[in-house]
Amino acid sequence: MGTANEFLSRPSRPQFVWLREQLRDETVGGVLLIAAAALALIWVNSPWGDSYLALVSWQVGPAALGLDLPLGVWAADGLLAIFFFVVGLELKHELVVGSLSRPAQAVVPVTAALGGMVIPALIYIVINATSEGGSLTGWGVPMATDIAFALAVLAVFGRRLPVALRAFLLTLAVVDDLGAIAVIAIFYSDKFSLPWFLASIAMFALYALAQRQRWTSPWLYVPLALLAWYFMHESGVHATVAGVILGLLTRVRPDPGEQASPADRLAHRIHPISAGIAVPIFAFMAAGVDLRSIGITTAFAEPVALGIILGLVLGKPIGVLLGAWITATFTRAALAPGIAWRDVGAIGVLAGIGFTVALLIAELGFGDDLLRLESSKAAILAASLIAALLASAALTLRGRHYARIHEEESRDDDHDGIPDVFQQPPDR
Repeated sequence: MGTANEFLSRPSRPQFVWLREQLRDETVGGVLLIAAAALALIWVNSPWGDSYLALVSWQVGPAALGLDLPLGVWAADGLLAIFFFVVGLELKHELVVGSLSRPAQAVVPVTAALGGMVIPALIYIVINATSEGGSLTGWGVPMATDIAFALAVLAVFGRRLPVALRAFLLTLAVVDDLGAIAVIAIFYSDKFSLPWFLASIAMFALYALAQRQRWTSPWLYVPLALLAWYFMHESGVHATVAGVILGLLTRVRPDPGEQASPADRLAHRIHPISAGIAVPIFAFMAAGVDLRSIGITTAFAEPVALGIILGLVLGKPIGVLLGAWITATFTRAALAPGIAWRDVGAIGVLAGIGFTVALLIAELGFGDDLLRLESSKAAILAASLIAALLASAALTLRGRHYARIHEEESRDDDHDGIPDVFQQPPDR
């Protein structure tokens, strides 16, 4: 356990147990996500590519409710709402009982995350504002970090990464996702309808009341969630916003006699669905970059592609490292023993893997501009691959050091199932 002026210290045992469960689901989901994206990319550029495009654009749903939508839109608006509900649950946990619950501990990772959003966006804006044929529309694309993809890389090259650095990465990703959903809600929504929006607010209020009254019936919560999603969709604000809000409204502290809070129970049930089904299907629907018509050279020649690649590969690590270093300097916070600034930089490089949310913002920003949409998707894939390779190299170089820390964090000499580091006195 760290001191008050220390960051990237080992979390408490309850937080460690929660973190381990969250990261395990995300790691499995990351492998599925990569496989789904690879399948889409191969299919769309094969002789049968037109069948992939037909599948993504196939419209289903009740027309009377205005929900006769292409499958690609269902994946972005519907399945990703499940993903963002889990993000909301994770954020609520972090804010109430986790790493963001104490301002002194939260300030460094939060400012690192903000730096990792602002710098990539600025790089994109500068490149596209000064280039012929540039477009400022996609400035939000390089802001996002894909925790599932990043953890899939860790599963291979960073299995012994200290738990404090894993917690830091998760915090970065959660704050990133919150920032991305705010950007989507404010800048990438259209045709705003106040009555529909107020109707969704009413559903949120009923959900919060039900949580406060300790009502537990799914026959209440499921209709409320579906109505909140539908009203948000009809309001013009992107429907995934409803998922985050519902997650944030879910109670996270267990009552006396409760083994787990509603937020933890829901996360345990829904997280595997999100990581194992919702996100991979969205990746399959969104990652199919059709290079047959525009060609790979044309795709990467666009200023939007250059802005996204440099924003993710360079902007992310610079922003994360700069934000953390400046805040640590002004607050006189010190790195925990065993952690160096190069490790923070490696996490920043890993955060440059921007996939799921980046693809979503690209589709929202360039939906009708086929050339820029395909260019932005190709750039996201390329940048994520480059960031993954660079992060793998950085983690491998520190492998022996991480192995020593992992051995200390895993030692259980009394064989009681609890690592000994969580049973030491606070001064150790």
